[in-house]
Amino acid sequence: MLEEDEIEDVKIVPEPSKERLTERQLVDYAAHRKELIRWMLNMGKDPEKAKGYAQATVDKRAVRVDKFYRWVWEQEGYTTNVTVEHGDEYLKELVYKDYTDKYKEGVLDSMKTLFRWRKHELGGEDWEPEFSFSPNNGASNPREFLTEEERQKIREAALEYGSIPTYSNLTAEERDKWKSYLAQRFKKPKRNVSRSDWDRANSWKIPSMVWASLDAGLRPIEVKRANLSWIDLENEVLRIPKEESSKNTDNWVVALSTRTVNALDKWLDERSNYPTYDGRDEIWLTREGNPYKSQSLRYVIRRLCDIAGIETENRKMSWYAIRHSTGTGMANERGLAAAQQQLRHKSQKTTMKYDQAPVEERRDALNKMG
Repeated sequence: MLEEDEIEDVKIVPEPSKERLTERQLVDYAAHRKELIRWMLNMGKDPEKAKGYAQATVDKRAVRVDKFYRWVWEQEGYTTNVTVEHGDEYLKELVYKDYTDKYKEGVLDSMKTLFRWRKHELGGEDWEPEFSFSPNNGASNPREFLTEEERQKIREAALEYGSIPTYSNLTAEERDKWKSYLAQRFKKPKRNVSRSDWDRANSWKIPSMVWASLDAGLRPIEVKRANLSWIDLENEVLRIPKEESSKNTDNWVVALSTRTVNALDKWLDERSNYPTYDGRDEIWLTREGNPYKSQSLRYVIRRLCDIAGIETENRKMSWYAIRHSTGTGMANERGLAAAQQQLRHKSQKTTMKYDQAPVEERRDALNKMG
């Protein structure tokens, strides 16, 4: 175990953060940073073997992590509770910064260390970054995506997700077995299971969420933020305001396939019957009444892959696989301009001031893509 003076050799709070924070925030942040730095020096490289990083490595990573925290503060004020959603958005902005890929790779490694610490010491979520950086070829590549065939399978699997046989098609004995299943699933006494629970089990929540994500390439944080004001069924679009579109600067009109619009219509009718949604604007909530996050969405996509028979053993499957497949398919069908508009993708190098692919053309592409 390293002594306190060795920890102090690492810059606990860099000057830019000192200048930004109030006195009490500085005390709080310094304590938070000291715990992170101590862990990096003693356990960061291999927590299982209590093997830490060299001080020079910790110096660099501590500075890069501090810069990430300051970025979070610019978005929502002082906090030490940085999330995987923050990490995703920071990395997305980093892709288009004019830095070398070697530097970007160093930032990514630093953030991975941060989120490993948060998981190991604070019970935080696993982080699966959207991008990886390769100094060898200068590429910034998506970690995972679905093929066109896999998209079709995922869309169909969403209809099977959590579904059970129709009540009227079951014998009395079969109904009794399914009642036991529903009692366990919905955490209620078997005697209280009713026909409405059958309808709830065959909900349109998952199909509408999955299909909207397949169309719009929704990021995990956008699934979390999605609210009723986004939905325009009449014009078959999502209208995502700039305040909710992952810190972009424009409002977005995102095309939806007719099939997805029908699923959303059914879900909105169904949603109104659940007390969980009373007074809530979120389009989708988990069974516990919480907004979906990266971890819960990761469970959904992996479950969908199981249903669809998609092999995931050697793949890092996350919700971003859906987004990447949307971008690839849209680019193939309608070109890069349509893909950038559909994914709400802003680049400092390529600024799109006009929608060069009308909503109608993008909807046509979605219907072809499945």
